[in-house]
Amino acid sequence: MFVDKAKIYVKGGDGGDGLVAFRREKYVPEGGPAGGDGGRGGDIIFRVDEGLRTLMDFRYQRHFKAQRGVKGRNKSQHGANAENMIVRIPPGTVLIDDDTGEVIADMVRHGQQVVVARGGRGGRGNTRFATPNNPAPEIAENGEEGQERYLVMELKVMADVGLVGFPSVGKSTLLSVVSAAEPKIGAYHFTTITPNLGMVEAGDGRSFVMADLPGLIEGAHEGVGLGHEFLRHVERTRIIIHVVDMAGSEGRDPFEDWVKINDELKLYNAALAERPQIVAANKMDMPEAEENLAMFREQVQKLRPDIEIMPISSLTRQGVQELLYRTADILDAIPEEVHIEEVAETTERKVYKLDKKDDNNAFTITRDNEAYVVHSVKIEGMLKRIQMNSHEAIQKLARTMRHMGIDDELRKRGAVEGTIVRIADFEFEFVEGSSYY
Repeated sequence: MFVDKAKIYVKGGDGGDGLVAFRREKYVPEGGPAGGDGGRGGDIIFRVDEGLRTLMDFRYQRHFKAQRGVKGRNKSQHGANAENMIVRIPPGTVLIDDDTGEVIADMVRHGQQVVVARGGRGGRGNTRFATPNNPAPEIAENGEEGQERYLVMELKVMADVGLVGFPSVGKSTLLSVVSAAEPKIGAYHFTTITPNLGMVEAGDGRSFVMADLPGLIEGAHEGVGLGHEFLRHVERTRIIIHVVDMAGSEGRDPFEDWVKINDELKLYNAALAERPQIVAANKMDMPEAEENLAMFREQVQKLRPDIEIMPISSLTRQGVQELLYRTADILDAIPEEVHIEEVAETTERKVYKLDKKDDNNAFTITRDNEAYVVHSVKIEGMLKRIQMNSHEAIQKLARTMRHMGIDDELRKRGAVEGTIVRIADFEFEFVEGSSYY
């Protein structure tokens, strides 16, 4: 089963915590602080591996978490950084942030890699906080949390040749007779609902990858039928083989089919109109096919004299070998770079980011029963970083809140001695006249 879309969760490793420690050695009185910094958390890196063809693995493993950094050590030793997590993905994968819709990367070349979730930096040990006024600090920081996000992975088939056309025109049958692929074949529309890939041997030592893509219908560029689920794969192909039912077995006119499919390709991405195209006039073994082909040639020549029309029959294999030779010839004349070009986004994606000019000292205070709840990005970040297990750390928090004006605002709101103050997951008692809570 071909899987071309997956949603996963990634999280960079948390940074290691800093350490509170002091140097204690014989003959070294008052050795001073000796707590080391924590190590950095591991990044999650996606790397393209040309040996992969599907996103099947991401159906079974949807969560990826990198290791956290090692905690700081005594004697001012730095904790070890965590190793990065390398995740292999197939070429042609587009990575999209699920929350913002931002395209993070378009992964097309073997070995190309991108960091999708950065690890957090390690917390500072108490050595970092030593000053002339406080030569023996008992403060250390927790490691920073690693970046986390949900990603949508979309795989656009990296095939040399793409078979396009209305449903039931014989695309799957053609792929089955020229390669070892075994696509589902049936006498009903949309037998193929996901792309099928096959390695084709042209017969003279040349080979290429052919993709049988799901059938198109009118309005596909707006999502009708399989819509974008089909069209995004066409963008990656170097040549388009447009399969047309020349016998009109579905009651449709072959020329109208050809025009409608080309219109859909052009409306989805104008660059597809310039892609080399061969018309495979299929089902030539059926009645009226020869008569329809003559009329079809005349009509197409008026619009696109550059289009090659090759009569074939997937059932009897008439003209199939000639089609493969001609396809290989065209591929030889097209630079390989066309195969791996990055596809421009067809829709604009807006990304909203926090304005760094916002006041870092801003805060709000709300009431929750008997407690006052303080909301402040600066204070909440401080509570995450500083290890609140020492008197000195609490004093640092109290000084910061007082300088921001939170103390005065609490008094105006009616806070008195013993009033509960809550910030994030921490609760304190408001102590009037004291330097800390």
